[in-house]
Amino acid sequence: MKEFVALAVAASLSAAAFAASETYVIDNKHTLPRFEYNHLGFSTQISRFDKTSGTIIIDRVARTGSVDVTIDAKSVNTGIPLFNEHIQGEDFFDTAKYPTITFKSKNMKFDGDKLTGVEGELTIKGVTKPVMLTVTSFQCKPHPMLKKDACGANATTQIKRSEFNAGKFAPGVSDEVTLTIPVEAIKE
Repeated sequence: MKEFVALAVAASLSAAAFAASETYVIDNKHTLPRFEYNHLGFSTQISRFDKTSGTIIIDRVARTGSVDVTIDAKSVNTGIPLFNEHIQGEDFFDTAKYPTITFKSKNMKFDGDKLTGVEGELTIKGVTKPVMLTVTSFQCKPHPMLKKDACGANATTQIKRSEFNAGKFAPGVSDEVTLTIPVEAIKE
């Protein structure tokens, strides 16, 4: 019986040694955060950012990790170059002063093995606010083309742009903005 207990303890210690954090680098070609808002009650407008970088560190066994994402605010893409310039102005993103938007987290939420949320701090225009990203899908597996491990997720949250000093024209143009972040990241 003592041998069985010793073997069980040794096996559990060996398994714990294999549990480790893995670092994934964001794939900027497949990570294009978007934002949507109601425009004067007529329609929901959807725009995106074309340049995103960062890392995701995750230990799926321990169910812990961190996220460090930087969005190039100057890469905003509304589909209309003149409007891109307009929302980069002082009333909205003020990219001359604040060229990046960041999200940082050290708190991942799991339900069993499933990642369900990421609690962190969002900084826009130098204003940092706590936000909870709800993860609607999450998967890690070998990337079929790159032949490396990869993880992907879709995450969403709602913010009020006025809380980030970007509330011009509210409430006509809605203060509430939905942020959606489809992310893919490749293991280092």
